[in-house]
Amino acid sequence: MALDIKPDALAAVLARTTGTDVQVTRIDALSGGASSATFAVKASKDGADWPLIMQCSAAGEPAPGAMAKRTQARLQEVARKAGLPVAETVAILEAEDGLGDGFVMTRIDGESLAPRYLRLPEYAAAREAMTAQCATALARLHALPRSAFDGLPLTGGSPQALLAKSFAAYRNFGIELPAYDLAFAWLKERLPDTEPTALVHGDFRSGNFIVGTDGLRAILDWELGHFGDPLEDMGWLCGNAWRFGNWQKPVGGFGEREALYAAYEAAGGAKVDRDAVHIWEVWGTLRWGMSCVMLVSDHLSGRVPSVERATIGRRISENELDLLYLFKHGSI
Repeated sequence: MALDIKPDALAAVLARTTGTDVQVTRIDALSGGASSATFAVKASKDGADWPLIMQCSAAGEPAPGAMAKRTQARLQEVARKAGLPVAETVAILEAEDGLGDGFVMTRIDGESLAPRYLRLPEYAAAREAMTAQCATALARLHALPRSAFDGLPLTGGSPQALLAKSFAAYRNFGIELPAYDLAFAWLKERLPDTEPTALVHGDFRSGNFIVGTDGLRAILDWELGHFGDPLEDMGWLCGNAWRFGNWQKPVGGFGEREALYAAYEAAGGAKVDRDAVHIWEVWGTLRWGMSCVMLVSDHLSGRVPSVERATIGRRISENELDLLYLFKHGSI
């Protein structure tokens, strides 16, 4: 279904949820985010300004196999109540609301565009603080027991099972990319075949943070959360794509790997196996490459016509180069 967000309809949802008088005067689509549609909502509650964010599935309903936004909202609340910096969920859309699959959360002040907080001088102190802040958030998330997520339909599996699933998807697209073929074979020889040990965010990186001059204020976009290996989040954070040109700073474009590992361990995380993190960085690079394939397929198939998705498809080759560099040099 196409997204058709009416202010009066959303105001009715918020009034029902809060039990107070809510007015919605403006809903603006925000840039960024390839898999979700995100909107800034100008609202008032009992006469006072109440800035909100609404996030919906890009096509109105979840893509096959994707996490429903109602699940994402509940997952974010678990993380927030555990002390992670996460926006509070205000309302979860129901089918009868006619607004698609989505939820509304509080708006947190700060910068979400990574190239800005990674380069502008006013965020220099934030960049200094973010390695330790990210490490602490990850350690806290990975320490949560699986029972904390009871009732949530979350996926999971051994690293080998995740790799096999991704390889099957790759074959279904009917494409031949030698660097990706090599990466699948390389990972098959190295990824463990162990059961998942923790809830991982799945997309913990620059571009999915709200950052203030004091550093990390909120972690966004939890729709890839699943049970897995904690080192998956670290390898993903260190991927070259998420440095946004600051390639000399491997941790999100703002920090160093050893500082991340030390801060993670100091915050209560398990001792970090450096060789294993490298394997997960290769996996993250391949996974982003596969995401590029899937997103351009959305555009070409007509499921979600999008210039952004078409453009992302052109980044498939960047990941080929990054993979070959990782194989030859061990790190970027």
